[in-house]
Amino acid sequence: MRFAFAKASRQDSRPKGEPKGKAKSTKSSYQPVSVIVCAKNEAQNLRNNIPKWLDQEHPNFQLVLINDASIDQTKEVMEEFAVKDSRITIVNVENNEAFWANKKYALTLGIKRAEHDILLFTDADCEPASRNWIAAMTAGISREKQLVIGYGGYLKIKGSLLNILIRFETVFTALQYLGHAIWGRSYMGVGRNLAYTSNLYYDQSGFMNHMQIPSGDDDLFVNGASTSKNTTLAFQYDSFTLSEPKRSFKNWITQKRRHVNVAHLYKWRDRFKLGLFYSSQLMFVVISVVLLCMQFNWELVTLAIGIRYVVSWTVITSVATKLKEKDTALLYPFLEIFLIIFQLSIFISNLIAKPNRWK
Repeated sequence: MRFAFAKASRQDSRPKGEPKGKAKSTKSSYQPVSVIVCAKNEAQNLRNNIPKWLDQEHPNFQLVLINDASIDQTKEVMEEFAVKDSRITIVNVENNEAFWANKKYALTLGIKRAEHDILLFTDADCEPASRNWIAAMTAGISREKQLVIGYGGYLKIKGSLLNILIRFETVFTALQYLGHAIWGRSYMGVGRNLAYTSNLYYDQSGFMNHMQIPSGDDDLFVNGASTSKNTTLAFQYDSFTLSEPKRSFKNWITQKRRHVNVAHLYKWRDRFKLGLFYSSQLMFVVISVVLLCMQFNWELVTLAIGIRYVVSWTVITSVATKLKEKDTALLYPFLEIFLIIFQLSIFISNLIAKPNRWK
């Protein structure tokens, strides 16, 4: 693969008062990039976010917009912007009987139209946290590092308990996949903010190993392609994306069921680690409640519970602060218990009936 390296200049383009990140200006920051967005019935989100993607402080990028058989004005919105900006490439996908409602099929067609070696993925409802998003997400890519795992957060809605829950779950999940990646054992990434090279994509035969699964274009791809040598992270503020959060519990549950549904296809070691972690959470709560109800040396049990929560609360607060989500850590013990119950209900729901569409 050929990489074009050019000198980059630092330019702080944040609005006044916006949190500062730690984006690094390196000679690789301005490598040519193809930003790829797959959209299905996302007319309004595209109208809001296309200008933000085009406004990036990056001199050489292509914006590939994929219309995945939308029935609203998605295609028309794409065409409206494409007339004004030559950096936009539109891929119009018709429903295919063999790959109906399959995001990976649409993404495959979009990737084939990418003009550059570096592919940066986000969703139609995601906006960059800064004008340096493309540069920050792709700065770490080199001949050795061909996959970048980024953080995709959610916009804050004041006074919304659901919003706090969604953002806490997002931080908690990020703590796990970013932490494992730091240790050289990454197991997933999120399609809201993910970058890799076309070489890596074709070396993995794209999504062919799991094309029949409606979702998993992000975490299953990373699970199969990532190694300790080819993967790096981007978790400074400039590299973040912010998505429009779900507004109802029903829609959020549907989204999480789809995400959790692919976990059984992870590598066995990753399934084991995740299963052990969630089981230990559940067992800790159950055993603590049982021992307290039995009044079994309640002073010692209370002390053990307190030590556990102080340690874990400290870790969660540190990570949430780094990800600009500090407010989600304030109610940590209660949110964790809710999350345990929530994940258990998702697991049971998926055993009864599996989601079969990406949207």
